Amino acid sequence: MKTIGLIGGMSWESSALYYRLINEETKRRLGGHHNARSLMATVNFAEVESLQHSGEWGLLGELLGRSAEQLERAGADFIVLCTNTMHKLADSITRSVRIPLLHIVDATAEAIKIGGHTRVGLLATRFTMEEPFYIERMRDCFGIEVIIPSSKSRQIVHEIIYQELCRGIIREESRQKYKDVIRELGESGAESIVLGCTEIELLISAADSYLAIHPTTAIHAKAAVEFALCDADTPPIA
Repeated sequence: MKTIGLIGGMSWESSALYYRLINEETKRRLGGHHNARSLMATVNFAEVESLQHSGEWGLLGELLGRSAEQLERAGADFIVLCTNTMHKLADSITRSVRIPLLHIVDATAEAIKIGGHTRVGLLATRFTMEEPFYIERMRDCFGIEVIIPSSKSRQIVHEIIYQELCRGIIREESRQKYKDVIRELGESGAESIVLGCTEIELLISAADSYLAIHPTTAIHAKAAVEFALCDADTPPIA
């Protein structure tokens, strides 16, 4: 089994979910007392959040590059970046190391294609919903159209992520707000919903949506185990 190199801490709540899901999937596949071979480099989310909202993406790219280098030196065979938003800086990782990055958009898009959908609604941070790095990769590489909520709804979704979910706060009223945004996306033509922030799965499950959901943390974790157990040297998805 390959050693999975996890870049975590964005936030630690979702990184803990990654760790659990990866090891549960490994045990499901291999049985017995098996768990995944993994390393984690954890950044300080207080620093990351501040730099995100002040637009210091160059400094964040340097931070990710150093984290990836740390994992490569420690013996990781590939990188899993435990966040959707920071995939905006995926190139900072791929430029810094020789080992591959398992991209969260690629894993998610493959799951969407298996479901037979071509138009999806996206719940995520404002950065992920409003900037092109996520939406264009879905469209250009996989032919999937991404629908985003209204400006007001985007702000609601974003604030709940940073003010509540990243702090481990789960509120029923916030769950209802997300359900309202899911309905808005369905009315705009979405066939299913991408939970495009790794913390959203702490709040929203399939039971909360009348549309099928694509939980990116669970999808990415499963793809990591798949790649760790296969013989290929590069991820099976582009």
